[in-house]
Amino acid sequence: MTKEIICTVCPMGCHITVDGEGDTILSVTGFTCKRGEQYASTEFAHPVRILTTTIRTDNEKNPLVPVRSAKPIPKEKVMDCMKVIRTYQAKAPIQTYDVLIENICDTGVDIVATGTLD
Repeated sequence: MTKEIICTVCPMGCHITVDGEGDTILSVTGFTCKRGEQYASTEFAHPVRILTTTIRTDNEKNPLVPVRSAKPIPKEKVMDCMKVIRTYQAKAPIQTYDVLIENICDTGVDIVATGTLD
């Protein structure tokens, strides 16, 4: 399988081509730095994303608080995590970096607040 990946590590935006099957990478071409080669290899075998969104709160004045995943989560788990987040309601007060949801969808990653709410 061949996959073209646009690198987001630096502003150059290299178009990198990765050939392989599953976790086995046969070749990586089109990168201009080692970071780009590593990014493309990881993106090909196990793509991950930082999840950023909002969570409902019990505060009428501020009904939403911004959140993100503490670490990248597997790309294939993003929609499952969003289903869990949609059902959650945070209780005030909330401080930045408070863990609101632990180990979301058994990923080992916490969902943390990126804003405050008194």
